[in-house]
Amino acid sequence: MVKQRTLQNSVSTVGVGLHRGEKVNLTLRPAPANTGIVFRRTDLHPAVDIRVSPEAVTDTQMCTCMTNADGVAVSTVEHLMSALAGLGIDNIIVELDANEVPIVDGSASPFIMLIEEAGIEELSAAKKFIRIDKPIRIEVEDKWAELLPHNGFKLDFSIEFPHPAISSTRQHVSMDFSSKNFIDEVSRARTFGFMKDFEYLRANNLALGANFDNAVVLDEFQVLNANGLRYDDEFVMHKILDAVGDLYMAGLPILGQFNSFKTGHAVNNVLLREVMKQTDSWTLVEFTDNHLSPVKFLEPTPA
Repeated sequence: MVKQRTLQNSVSTVGVGLHRGEKVNLTLRPAPANTGIVFRRTDLHPAVDIRVSPEAVTDTQMCTCMTNADGVAVSTVEHLMSALAGLGIDNIIVELDANEVPIVDGSASPFIMLIEEAGIEELSAAKKFIRIDKPIRIEVEDKWAELLPHNGFKLDFSIEFPHPAISSTRQHVSMDFSSKNFIDEVSRARTFGFMKDFEYLRANNLALGANFDNAVVLDEFQVLNANGLRYDDEFVMHKILDAVGDLYMAGLPILGQFNSFKTGHAVNNVLLREVMKQTDSWTLVEFTDNHLSPVKFLEPTPA
């Protein structure tokens, strides 16, 4: 049986929030089967839980932000969500003492290392997947995204930026998802932005935590980071990273082919909400044998 996963132990780190630039203490804690992914604001008294779901996403400007029914929010969840998806973590309590997940280095890699430090534990309950049975497509202006039936999880993503540093790199990627592929090819890709936009955001008290250590920064012509890019196709790979995290807001892994053109957090969430509406287009499935799973996750490892 393909089993649900959680952490073996709790693990903590300290970082800075992207937008407020304030210190954030983050702790990842194990959770029982069928708990799902829960963000817990420990800076509030009593602590407030925000459960992952497509409908919980209330803001997609610059990041993915969730809000519960009482108006309590947590933002910049997408890189951590991407890491949880990459390692197949189904059940976890994410505690933080601020309204932002720390940006760390702008990628999912630090969260991968945290999860590996905690260790991965399999639970006795079966892992559930959302299997796409019929095509689901949405279009927003010149952007579009779709999920098609596929025996696995495949991502086909294209971006289009009229910038010399981006247009000189690969802007289309097609890959079959697995933990290994995600860790090796996607997880270290950093968020990116333009110096002129950072200046505007900071003038409006946003992106106060952004710097050259947690983002790829571009001027009108080139990458300004002293060490350049981590991957030759880091820009499109970060869009893949974001999409993996955004789609995991379903709370379950998806079996299907995700095709996308120029999308970001907003369009990804629109697609996911459409999936939830079209209940006749997908089925919840389980696998009685690990060898039958079309998505390969890393073997559970002790801390």
